[in-house]
Amino acid sequence: MALLSIRDLNVNFQSMDGTVEAVKSISLDIEPGKCLGVVGESGSGKSQTFMAAMGLLAPNARTSGSVMLEGQEILGRSQNELNQIRGRDMSMIFQDPLTALTPHMKIGIQMEEMLNLHSNIRGAEAKKLCLDWMNRVHIPEARARLGQYPHELSGGMRQRVMIAMAMLNQPKLLIADEPTTALDVTVQAEILDLMHTLKTEENTAIALITHDMGVVARMCDDVQVMRHGQFVEGGTTDQIFSNPQEAYTQELLSAMPRIDGDDVRPDISPDAGTVLDVTDVEVTFDVKKPGGLIPRTLPLRAVRGVSFDLAEGETLGIVGESGCGKSTLARAVLQLIDPTQGSVAWLGRDLVGLSKSSLKPHRKDLQIVFQDPLASLDPRMTISASIEEPLKEFQPGLTRTQRLEVVADMMERVGLSANMINRYPHELSGGQNQRVGIARAMINKPRLIICDEAVSALDVSIQAQILTLLKDLQAEFGMSMLFISHDLSVVRSISNRIMVLYLGRVVEMASRDQIFDDPKHPYTMSLISAVPVPDPKVEASRQRIRLPGELPSPMDPGAMWRFLPSRKPEEGSVEMPGMTQVAPGHVVQEHDSIEDIHRLTPQA
Repeated sequence: MALLSIRDLNVNFQSMDGTVEAVKSISLDIEPGKCLGVVGESGSGKSQTFMAAMGLLAPNARTSGSVMLEGQEILGRSQNELNQIRGRDMSMIFQDPLTALTPHMKIGIQMEEMLNLHSNIRGAEAKKLCLDWMNRVHIPEARARLGQYPHELSGGMRQRVMIAMAMLNQPKLLIADEPTTALDVTVQAEILDLMHTLKTEENTAIALITHDMGVVARMCDDVQVMRHGQFVEGGTTDQIFSNPQEAYTQELLSAMPRIDGDDVRPDISPDAGTVLDVTDVEVTFDVKKPGGLIPRTLPLRAVRGVSFDLAEGETLGIVGESGCGKSTLARAVLQLIDPTQGSVAWLGRDLVGLSKSSLKPHRKDLQIVFQDPLASLDPRMTISASIEEPLKEFQPGLTRTQRLEVVADMMERVGLSANMINRYPHELSGGQNQRVGIARAMINKPRLIICDEAVSALDVSIQAQILTLLKDLQAEFGMSMLFISHDLSVVRSISNRIMVLYLGRVVEMASRDQIFDDPKHPYTMSLISAVPVPDPKVEASRQRIRLPGELPSPMDPGAMWRFLPSRKPEEGSVEMPGMTQVAPGHVVQEHDSIEDIHRLTPQA
């Protein structure tokens, strides 16, 4: 018997432009101990279907149909009745944890409130259970985090807090709306393992809303594909992946980059000159550590002696978990923050220490595309004005008409319609705004572009289009690229070489094929093994490589010896593990074997 049964569900919204049909005659069943994946792109109605089931729709929404939980109708119940069900019998992990958490309440108090309301667990027992779940979702320094506010945590940590809160009362139905989008691959893998344990051991039913077909392949028993508010195809996970019938389903699967793909990246010409040479760059921040009458200031070494070069037309992928220094390194390369030491040579000239006026001529050739396009565009400027602005700065000789011609040509190249020229950022989708950001960065044909998580928030089909666009523009302009992402499948699809960072330090660097076909460092192996493959048969045969212990604090002087415990020096030593070359172009930080790391690492 189905735990959740939805029949002929319709959700409409009344707006200034008339009625918006968000969900159209949806029917589905989820049995105890089963996971249903609902996949589709932004705006397809996935989230609204389950927001209706939870009774969390906006006031202008109108619903019809039936939503049965354990045989009881819940659609149309009062908020007081739903409050007794939500958090106890059914719980939801929201996509945006910052808006889902109460900003003025500490994390621990919010979690205890859930236990007080639904399980009548209070005091020391409630605190112990909250701490246990914070540890189970792998939040470092969990006890201290319980006393913090949501804004004091990173996005990935807030997401883990949401997951812990949703699981506190061990609900019969868990609705997970893009639960791992903001998480590193290793944390994502741990969370998916935790959800799988709930499904198998606690008989929890799970509705997984996602656009990541790799996550679906790893987790789901059945799949429903949604488009424009309707289900267009459904079946078992094996059926959907092995024999998709609908063209839309086939497009979703083909758009997903695969970590085991067989695509070939063109080699860089041996005659290509070096455009960027980064040598021993360090970035250190002073962090105030509370406690005592006089707070102490401790150094946080965000980037530790990183060196690399970049050839003309080459793409270097930079990967690593949150806090490893990827974005800090990118900003140091562009001199948006000052390196503590080291050099950044652009076309043979060191940029470190140059004044703003001396750097200005180089800005034309050094551009960046940010992760959040809406936050990086001026909301008061039309998109044509945003794209045109760099032309005014660096090509003042162009007339207004000439600038508009260049803007129109670039908009066409990035797939933006000419009728969008006078629209504002809030009138465009996330994918369209990201194209605006790319057009703005490309308008002066730069020689280096840095993409900082530039496609991580996009649907898979839009992501595939943006990646193709970047490759095409790179081939046309001959530009070099630093591509930063926590998604190793995406990095693999676009990079010539890959650099793996761990707590601000390079642990492995090699060609793309060397990294993915023959990784040497345990950290690289762990990252690759955690990436889901959009194929349930392949996923079932893969083995995760787990590392002992939690990710240490970057302020811990001994953190860099996590992979070389056999030679860890005495406390207070400034020595670091060395780098060795294992093959031409393939360098790896010294490390012990994975077996020795497990054997020599103290168990918590």
